[in-house]
Amino acid sequence: MKLLTTNFLKCSVKACDNSNDNFPLRYDPQCQLQQDESIDCNPEFLINILDRVDWNALVQVASDLGNTGLPQEKPQLSPGDDLTEDDLAIIRDMHTLLIQTSIIEGQMSCRNCGHVYYIKNSIPNLLLPPHLA
Repeated sequence: MKLLTTNFLKCSVKACDNSNDNFPLRYDPQCQLQQDESIDCNPEFLINILDRVDWNALVQVASDLGNTGLPQEKPQLSPGDDLTEDDLAIIRDMHTLLIQTSIIEGQMSCRNCGHVYYIKNSIPNLLLPPHLA
């Protein structure tokens, strides 16, 4: 599961629908991460996707996984801008974090109800037992 995917997952338990604590999910710091450096960087895609990323949630998930180096403020990059070397460095870092980094094994849990979702072979199991559906 790409780290980018964590920005789009929330708890599926019906009782959590009205809670603000169902997103982002909490990630176990023991999650096994892997980087795939064969994926080429696409600056235009990253600039466009950064607009859609909930930055505070990304910072929280990265912190859960042990990366406390993200800035608290979202980088301000616009499509069509002339990119400086600093902008390109930010894009490369975001590419490494969001696209090349995957969670291979581990678990994530709801901050509201505590339900645990397991990740195996990079696939999150979001199915709920019948009593929670």
